[in-house]
Amino acid sequence: MANGQARNRAVNSAGGFMRDFREFLMRGNVIDLAVAVVIGAAFSAIVNSFVADIITPLLLNPALKAAGVEDIANLSANGVKYGLFLSAVINFVVIGFVLFVLIRLFEKAKRKQDVEAAAEPSIEEKLNDTLTRLTAVVDRKL
Repeated sequence: MANGQARNRAVNSAGGFMRDFREFLMRGNVIDLAVAVVIGAAFSAIVNSFVADIITPLLLNPALKAAGVEDIANLSANGVKYGLFLSAVINFVVIGFVLFVLIRLFEKAKRKQDVEAAAEPSIEEKLNDTLTRLTAVVDRKL
């Protein structure tokens, strides 16, 4: 009998754990975070490609040729590969700039939406105005 009770407690405990885990996974914050991580990884790939395929060939090639290297990753001095660091700094600056522009655009759109919402009368104001006009019409008829 004691063995059966121990097994039931273990099954209930495992079921409770799985239920709690499922609830944890289904919370909006966890799902939002997962989506943000996936989008962040995709965005990182875009920025890396932008730096490697556009910025480096257009802007950095003259400096790289003067340094005698073909790839920014090959820049080094006394065994210190500062080219990889320089590439990471460029990626950081590009990501920061893109995020800055996106946030500014979002804030501008939000301000425009807030101004439009403030300019538009609320339902209560419309109702009060309608009642006031109706009262004035009724008073004139009497």
